Amino acid sequence: MDPITLVTERLLLRPAESGDVDAVQAACQDPGIQRWLPVPSPYGREHAEEYVLKIIPAGWREDRQYDLVLTDLESGALVGSAGVGRTAGPEERVCSIGFWTAPKHRGQGYAGEAVAALARWAFTDLGADRLEWLAQVGNEGSRSVARKAGFTMEGVLRSRIIHRGVRHDAWVASLLPSDVGLTSRVPYGTRTARGAGTAT
Repeated sequence: MDPITLVTERLLLRPAESGDVDAVQAACQDPGIQRWLPVPSPYGREHAEEYVLKIIPAGWREDRQYDLVLTDLESGALVGSAGVGRTAGPEERVCSIGFWTAPKHRGQGYAGEAVAALARWAFTDLGADRLEWLAQVGNEGSRSVARKAGFTMEGVLRSRIIHRGVRHDAWVASLLPSDVGLTSRVPYGTRTARGAGTAT
């Protein structure tokens, strides 16, 4: 799939470019990013180059992982990164979403803005019927973004994430097309989470 570009009120979500390497490297020095995300530690320039120049383009080319960098519409500064990935075959229509924000841009709603735009794109262009968010238990910042974006918290998956060679429990949440006023490609017959009854 060819990379896409999305525009929100304050952000440009675009394919990564070689000029993003320095900003990505600087952001990923943050202890919070290294604490919760599967990035190398220490994080050197070679890691940023691999992410920007190889990993992101390969995901789009192989039609499996769709990462974009987030930049401020006015200043052009790199705010973070966000992406959607296929977690099952296309017929299952289930995708995951992930994101990180550079430290100086946190607390301003940028991640939620990006997640909302990517979610709508996943539902309309990728044909997803379920979007999942996963994070290690304790990652309150990420959970706050997911909740504000409308995700429904579903519980804890035991021993779901491996980080730095250790298994960790994970929070899981979901967003459905109906949560943002869209229609699922495959009819949804059970709606217990929203109190709409159960199909028999």
